[in-house]
Amino acid sequence: MGFILEIHFWLQLKKLSEIRLNKMVKVALIGAGKMGISHLSILGAHPNVEIVGVCDTSKMVVDVLERYSGYKCFSDYLKMVDESQPDAVFVAVPTKHHYPMVKQLLKRGIHVFTEKPFCLNPEESFELSQLAKQTGLVNQVGYHNKFVGTFKEVKKLVKEGFIGEITHFQGEAYGPVAVKKKSETWRSDPNEGGGCLMDYASHVIDLINDIIAPIESCKGSILKSIYSKNVDDSVYALVSIKSGVSGVISVNWSDETYRKMSTSITIIGTEGKIVSDANELKIYFKGDKFPKGYSKGWNVKYVTDLTDEVNFYLRGEEYSAQIDYFIKSVKGETKKDINTFDSAWKTDKTISLIKNQSTL
Repeated sequence: MGFILEIHFWLQLKKLSEIRLNKMVKVALIGAGKMGISHLSILGAHPNVEIVGVCDTSKMVVDVLERYSGYKCFSDYLKMVDESQPDAVFVAVPTKHHYPMVKQLLKRGIHVFTEKPFCLNPEESFELSQLAKQTGLVNQVGYHNKFVGTFKEVKKLVKEGFIGEITHFQGEAYGPVAVKKKSETWRSDPNEGGGCLMDYASHVIDLINDIIAPIESCKGSILKSIYSKNVDDSVYALVSIKSGVSGVISVNWSDETYRKMSTSITIIGTEGKIVSDANELKIYFKGDKFPKGYSKGWNVKYVTDLTDEVNFYLRGEEYSAQIDYFIKSVKGETKKDINTFDSAWKTDKTISLIKNQSTL
């Protein structure tokens, strides 16, 4: 086994050197739905990407893409991989397909970017995270909030201790996904990875795990169905991290008072308080310890002040930023430590904790 892994690592180094020389990363996409098309648009505009294949099970989608995009299209992802020989693959299909697809891709020595949530259960997530570590392949999950300027600044302020010792936190997300009874889709099927906990709440959980510390226990949770028959539409949970500090998760995707998804985090510390969403960061400093550009008392920063420019804008800079980070990781130009399979496994573990403690 050790000899096989040594050979595999040698082949990966050889492949990486070829990518660096060619400057272009050959990328394929599995799943041409809403997120898949979004990724495809950004990838198509990326100066270091060559799209070598697109796969979808819908014949209509495949026919239209092949006719008007010029990309080679497939209905079988393994056939696409074998024929197009991509360096990396983007997986944008319902969560239930992530485990078997990603496992096959890693075994073939292919770098993988997959949409969130990672897997249906933490056992699958853990297996894939370990396999990714063994192969040394670049692995990333699409939790785009880590690339939002305000949330990046929150993490920096917390890690550098500017609000002191954390005493409480709250993560929230609200939006109008299910605001009436309607026909069933994959979002309404728990076996497909549907439901507010798996979809909306996973973003909140992932942010808390990254900015503060991984959630290690759930004291109690309520999962409510409002309009959906088979999945939860709202999630309320009392959770805590290893230090014992507790926090609240409050998420509802049946809230029509919001035009689109709104995610926020509140962190209270002994020396200050942070309240931030994707657009605005408010922070209060009690004492005289604060970073350059801030002052004692309340401060407000906007995402436009904290966001780096991207080459291609679609839906938000964070979507292009996460893809650019992945491509740079494949080319060996950055650390490869944001949104790894390992961090996504920790998020899946928290989802499982909340689900198991549900009283409804």
